[in-house]
Amino acid sequence: MKDRMALAMISAAEADGRLQPGGAVVEYTGGSTGVSLALVCAVKQRPLHLVSSDAFSSEKLDHMKLLGANLTILPSENGKQTEKLTKTMIREAHRIAVETGAYITAQMDNTDQLSAYTSLAEEIWEQTGGAIDGFVQSVGSSASFRGTSEALRQRAKDITCIAVEPAESAVLSGGPSGSHKIDGTGAGYVVPLWYDGVADEIERVSTDDARAMAFRLAREEGLFCGTSTGGNVIAALRLAERLGPSATIVTVMCDTGMKYLKNFSQGLSQ
Repeated sequence: MKDRMALAMISAAEADGRLQPGGAVVEYTGGSTGVSLALVCAVKQRPLHLVSSDAFSSEKLDHMKLLGANLTILPSENGKQTEKLTKTMIREAHRIAVETGAYITAQMDNTDQLSAYTSLAEEIWEQTGGAIDGFVQSVGSSASFRGTSEALRQRAKDITCIAVEPAESAVLSGGPSGSHKIDGTGAGYVVPLWYDGVADEIERVSTDDARAMAFRLAREEGLFCGTSTGGNVIAALRLAERLGPSATIVTVMCDTGMKYLKNFSQGLSQ
């Protein structure tokens, strides 16, 4: 999911001259976008500076370093993601870009990535044979939810599109900003790529419930995925209960649980 959006952002900037040959790239990231950008920049031999935080899994931070990225790690409050942390990361990345002259992909504002999710929607449509009643996806920058749902609605306007956000920081559905531990989701404020009406409904899922579902998927289905996947599956099951047994619901398993192994291991020992 993130590999294709990272490639789309870099390729578009290369094509129109915003990113010159050999030019460096800067981004702020919770980890998954950073890993994918590090992969793309390694192959293209581009210097990459990423701004992240100790709020996110150490496996993802290590992965970015191993792929050659230069990291700036900002401290969090009790290891949780908050609006303050997100905005501090963004400011630091922009500062680095200005200071060094690097190109900032700025995933929270970047519309180049939407084309990557249009292609994802085409794959979903083909794999379901067009028999899809609902699409469910968690919201971080909102690009994956927006790009995929908009493209699916062009195929069939009656598809129910459900956005998922952390219950502890449910700002998209009118709640207060708070802290949570569902990596890659819940920026803590209404992100620029989000707009009213892009989702038919918004589901709130707590960190504890999302983590519990991630464990359940591993033990019952042999699917070892991250916490945001747990949130997606919970919301998809809720929609399936409402639409009935004949409905086809599609959601996304965003990444592997290997990116959260230390975090999950701590949960098992409690």
